[in-house]
Amino acid sequence: MIILDKPYVSDFLIETIKKYKIPVLKTNFSEELLDKNKELLVNKEDAILHFKNNPKAKLYTNSENSISWIENNLEFTDLPKKVNIFKDKFRFRELLKPLYPNYFFKSIHLDELEDTDISNFPLPFILKPSIGFFSLGIYKVDAYKDWDKAVYDIKKEMIEIEGMYPKEVLNTSKFIVEQCIKGEEYALDCYYDNDGKPVILNILKHLFASESDTGDRIYFTSAKIIKEQLKPVEDFLLEIAKLTKIENFPLHIEIRIDNGKIQPIEFNPLRFGGWCSTADLTAYAWNLNSYDYFLSGKRPNWEQILKKDKGNAYNLIVLDNNSGIEGKGIKYFDYDKLLKAFTKPLELRKTDYKKFPVFAFLFAETADENAEELKNILKSNLKEFIS
Repeated sequence: MIILDKPYVSDFLIETIKKYKIPVLKTNFSEELLDKNKELLVNKEDAILHFKNNPKAKLYTNSENSISWIENNLEFTDLPKKVNIFKDKFRFRELLKPLYPNYFFKSIHLDELEDTDISNFPLPFILKPSIGFFSLGIYKVDAYKDWDKAVYDIKKEMIEIEGMYPKEVLNTSKFIVEQCIKGEEYALDCYYDNDGKPVILNILKHLFASESDTGDRIYFTSAKIIKEQLKPVEDFLLEIAKLTKIENFPLHIEIRIDNGKIQPIEFNPLRFGGWCSTADLTAYAWNLNSYDYFLSGKRPNWEQILKKDKGNAYNLIVLDNNSGIEGKGIKYFDYDKLLKAFTKPLELRKTDYKKFPVFAFLFAETADENAEELKNILKSNLKEFIS
């Protein structure tokens, strides 16, 4: 079953639901989206009964906004417990202690940040919400003298984004401080099957504009990335399985790899990339439908898939508002000018930038990850597109 919720559901996900006749929880939101396919909607009582009768039933949600429904209605399953283990970054670090015994992390309440003694924190370190989403409220501290400014900026941002997402998605009352993880950053969509074995659906590399950049501007996938990282990532996920004992569970995962050593940044439960992003890019890159693969229990034949590769990179470009101008103060964003900056744009998904701190999501194909158009947009503050 799928639970659909705000802020965004892609046409690709809707068409997948219709094509494969996937049951969807009946809500006011899903009724609007599936107005002509109401036979696919499952009412609350029947959905709960289904999970009572089928302990290993599969559940996917496009949005973490659905977590509260799961906690309130599926408390008899192990789903709420597993969601909370992954969603709460502090609890997740506690779980991983056997694998990373020397890793530094600490939980701090928002009201205690200013008075916290950081003199023994290993530099550099990251400060972020313990329950967070979409790189909101993430700050890198390179020197102890930067702490006061980071606390000031983070409290200012917390006021600006208050109410943007439910507390189960973004809770700004508790923060985690953790040491910086070295290496190149990757994101992956995967699921654990009925036997608790990992199934990797895509691996993307995260590009940054600088050492201090903590944004989500560009992720890309390519045959080279899959070939290099598939086996080590699978081995890493098997180690995680030993600690979590999860089955039939989809995840969007962020990791760093340094000289072959993998260390997790975060695990996002019951979904793939937020805003229907990375899962839909996978369809462009590998002609692979991640939603169907999870719900049907399919495993990609990567050897066959990569034989058809053209050597290109497939990019997810998150046009987050890093202009310094609040969305409500922006009259116009020139999407046509944006598209002209790319050789082969695949799909542009506009967002309500007055409500959310992002202008759009763009899928684009490039000859490789070093294309000039990617370098330009990676470093851009997007002011050239703003009126």
